[in-house]
Amino acid sequence: MPSQPSPLVVLDTVEYTPNGMPVLKGISMRSDARRIGIIGRNGSGKTSLARVMAGLVPADRGQVRIAGVDVAKDRKAALRHVGILFQNPDHQIIFPTVEEEISFGLLQLGQTKAEAAVGVVDILSQFNKAHWAPAAIHQLSQGQRQLVCLMSVLAMQPQVIILDEPFAGLDIPTAMHLQSILAELEVTLVVISHDPNVVSGYDQVLWLEGGEVAQDGPPAEVLPIFEARMKQIGDGNDLSHIAG
Repeated sequence: MPSQPSPLVVLDTVEYTPNGMPVLKGISMRSDARRIGIIGRNGSGKTSLARVMAGLVPADRGQVRIAGVDVAKDRKAALRHVGILFQNPDHQIIFPTVEEEISFGLLQLGQTKAEAAVGVVDILSQFNKAHWAPAAIHQLSQGQRQLVCLMSVLAMQPQVIILDEPFAGLDIPTAMHLQSILAELEVTLVVISHDPNVVSGYDQVLWLEGGEVAQDGPPAEVLPIFEARMKQIGDGNDLSHIAG
């Protein structure tokens, strides 16, 4: 019998121990879901997992494969298959103008300057933002800078995009607009969030607790248990004992 194709996203007993501190402890997941949520409290390892999945930092043990590519060992191939959107766009943007920022990733893929210029025009046109090309990044709002980062990633045409708390710091109308854009994307999204409402309509939810998988499954199964646990923790915190 022919072997079954590997899922698009594979985490195989991933461990991450920067400076000897265990942050991720044996994380495993195999998924072809189009919308994957990763939830957990602050300090649960969500952002570290996002960075490991994108290949920005290597796992100390285990392996991450996106579309069959080991993202830590084959960085050039990883760039073609997985992109990441940071929580703060200012941690991602490195160029002064929109067109320079978007073209950078395309040049990293090996495109010529002329090819990259065409790619910049194409992605800006898709979002009706052709007039943004010469705009100075520092003149844009946070929501607009976040959109520039998203367009930069989309221009590279990855199969998977990882988003770390993409709505943090955005006002409600801007967050709603970004959500509507993400909902229409024909790529696999992995969204990191502490808010269960953000991922309630997703296909799969992975709950991290203390760097380990607490639960993995459909949101209808995972989120009620997660929310009950968060309420239990909140009810158990006695803030009156905080020293002034």
